[in-house]
Amino acid sequence: MAKNAINGSDMVRLAAQIIQGRWFMVFATILIMSASGATYIFGVYSKDIKESLGYNQQTLNTLSFFKDLGTNVGVISGLINEITPPWVVLAMGSVMNLSGYLMIWLAVTGRIARPHVWTMCLYIAIGANSQSFANTGALVTLVKNFPESRGVVLGLLKGYVGLSGAMFTQFYHAFYGNDSKSLILLIGWLPAAVSMLFLYTIRIMKVVRLQNELKVFYNILYIAIALAGFLMAMIIVEKSVANFSQSEYCGSAAVVVLLLFLPIAIVVREEVELWKLRKKKISNPPPVITVSVDDEQGKPADQDLVPASTTVAAAPPRPFDTVEETTERKRSGVYRIIDILRPPNRGDDYTILQALVSIDMLILFVTTICGVGGTLTAVDNMGQIGQSLGYPQRSISTFVSLISIWNFAGRVTSGFGSEIFLTKYRFPRPLMLTFVLLLSCVGHLLIAFGVPGSLYIASVIIGFCFGAQWPLLFAIISELFGLKYYSTLYNFGAVASPVGSYLLSVRVAGHLYDKEALKQNRTLGNASRGNDLTCIGVQCFKLSFLIITAATVFGALVSLILVFRTRKFYKGDIYARFRDAPVEGEAAMYVARTAEKEEGAELSSKATLTSIERNGH
Repeated sequence: MAKNAINGSDMVRLAAQIIQGRWFMVFATILIMSASGATYIFGVYSKDIKESLGYNQQTLNTLSFFKDLGTNVGVISGLINEITPPWVVLAMGSVMNLSGYLMIWLAVTGRIARPHVWTMCLYIAIGANSQSFANTGALVTLVKNFPESRGVVLGLLKGYVGLSGAMFTQFYHAFYGNDSKSLILLIGWLPAAVSMLFLYTIRIMKVVRLQNELKVFYNILYIAIALAGFLMAMIIVEKSVANFSQSEYCGSAAVVVLLLFLPIAIVVREEVELWKLRKKKISNPPPVITVSVDDEQGKPADQDLVPASTTVAAAPPRPFDTVEETTERKRSGVYRIIDILRPPNRGDDYTILQALVSIDMLILFVTTICGVGGTLTAVDNMGQIGQSLGYPQRSISTFVSLISIWNFAGRVTSGFGSEIFLTKYRFPRPLMLTFVLLLSCVGHLLIAFGVPGSLYIASVIIGFCFGAQWPLLFAIISELFGLKYYSTLYNFGAVASPVGSYLLSVRVAGHLYDKEALKQNRTLGNASRGNDLTCIGVQCFKLSFLIITAATVFGALVSLILVFRTRKFYKGDIYARFRDAPVEGEAAMYVARTAEKEEGAELSSKATLTSIERNGH
């Protein structure tokens, strides 16, 4: 017992190891992502903005568009992250989040003079853009630290982002009761505080192979599923109970916090095991392997013991360019441009310009416009869709909750599932993206034809497919174009979302909805309704979602081109470079003790036999 006891100084060292460790950074990233989804609950406080500032629906929709624009345009944060450490990006995001939403809260509560509409659009764009800074500083950093498990990392963290809206709802009811204006203040200070708390925890670490990293991520996934299940149960209970008190919300919020912090137990367990193995190595150092030396050559007798990775063949000398070639190269600007734009092999590190002008990126961009744009249109218009089909307000709230939970399910399923299929069966991620797009067409058609009661099923399908597309998109970008400039390319991929939203939601669904509503007003002679264009019936969204279905099918066909172009790439071992990384430092502590002993014995035996052979015995 005394041998395994940990004294005071050891406890301090163990605590420092935990805080500075790789797994604590995973826990910190989870908390940052869980607080970065405030844009998903715009519908909760949008009514307060509309009533307090006297906006009409068109103005409110303009504000919502700038919210989506700020959320998805994160190229600036990506470029900043290329030249600064992650803590700079996280700090900037915290300041933007606090300042943007704080100004909105001051305006809504009347603490400042009523701002101009363009000023409010600027405020919400700045506040929403902080989400891209959190994604770039935390999520992108973690993907770089665990490149061999990037699909799992993306699915898990994006899943927590999907749950953040439901968690914020529980917190604001617990803190402020039914005061939805205070929710704006909460989403202003809470994400900023979380990011500032873990400012120096998030950092780029040396890529090493952890023997059990996938198992640890699965353990965290089980906790996330439990959290999603609890939130789903609370949503059902709260909708069923007429008056859910603030004290009851406090109890549910406490359980959410407990489940949110439960991964710290996994972190401590892993670091304690690391500590024990390290102590064992110090007390029982491995035997020194002696290798005989050939006296004549002065080299180790057993050249086979030298790792192959340390033997680097000298590159053949490059012949000198002739004067004519040098002059022509200097004179030809076209040559330089072609050389700059010439892409490397897939999986190698592309430059930003090489990636942006590549055909693969163009295909991904078009696919995302069609796929994410279609599902985002359904998500943003779910209230109007339910109203037009005659569903009560309670059911419409249920649709929104279903989308939130199944958004989480789609993200973790596509992240973990695609990683499993890729690793075991070499199943390409672009093909899985194609299947997700085709599945979303089922949800679009259910909305288009308005089958009675089918909106519940459509909400599940749309929520799942909307969530599933993001981890697949970001993982494909990292695999095809490398991780060197992933911060910028990650955010460029997200730009397709507001483009698709504008084309399919504003220009298609919004235009056709208003056109049909105006037609109904004229037919019924409801001149008293004025500019209040409310459409009732299946025809309100039928043509819109038939067009969206056609666009999504087109996106699926385009994605098949990428499947064909990358078929050879995904048949190979795309993670070979990371799998060949040395197991050293903390990662070496995870190597199984028995394997370590067997390897040492095998090397010792091999060295002895080779030494005997070289000396002629």
